[in-house]
Amino acid sequence: MPSFYDLIQFEREAWTAGYGRVAGIDEAGRGPLAGPVVAAAVCFTPAFLCNHSRPVLEGLTDSKALSEGRRNDFYATLRAMKAASIGVGSATPEEIDTMNILRATHLAMARAVLDLRPPGDFALVDGNEVRGLAVPSRSIVKGDRLSLSISAASVIAKVTRDRMMTELDAQYPGYGFAAHKGYGTAAHLEALARLGPSPCHRRSFRPVSERQLGFEPGD
Repeated sequence: MPSFYDLIQFEREAWTAGYGRVAGIDEAGRGPLAGPVVAAAVCFTPAFLCNHSRPVLEGLTDSKALSEGRRNDFYATLRAMKAASIGVGSATPEEIDTMNILRATHLAMARAVLDLRPPGDFALVDGNEVRGLAVPSRSIVKGDRLSLSISAASVIAKVTRDRMMTELDAQYPGYGFAAHKGYGTAAHLEALARLGPSPCHRRSFRPVSERQLGFEPGD
């Protein structure tokens, strides 16, 4: 487990290279069968990360490693924080179907960077290389556990998308989006077989395309 000081190592390296506003970027929702893919960019001031962040952000890590309650607590803290700028971007199911999930994820990340106010000038990105960002970037495998900025972005992206899926549950009742957030659970697949795809399903994803065409798994 990295020390708290280690969690701003990549940010410190970017500051040393001359970048003042370093944003962490992560996404949520690449795997689900329905809903958008959402990305977030979070940029802390260097003074905050170096001097004041530990008491406030102690325990912040990859959103998947946090309970829902902890994610929501960190989300509220980050949203209220004057020392943090937050940008959010998404790509729709239609865009995912048109360009594939990887390119749509990169598009959502690019939109998140553009949504930052004030703008960032460098990005730390979770995972592999991302093209099309408006600023230079560095990709970090498992960055959501190694960079505090990326951890913050993972929480913002996850909670934002979860809330979007709850809204879609109200628009398209019967699928259980509020519970499974669009992932391919047994309950979701049963609803998909019973109701067919909704407008927010990703029709290029195999379980959805099979139901759309009237096929059953195993046919």
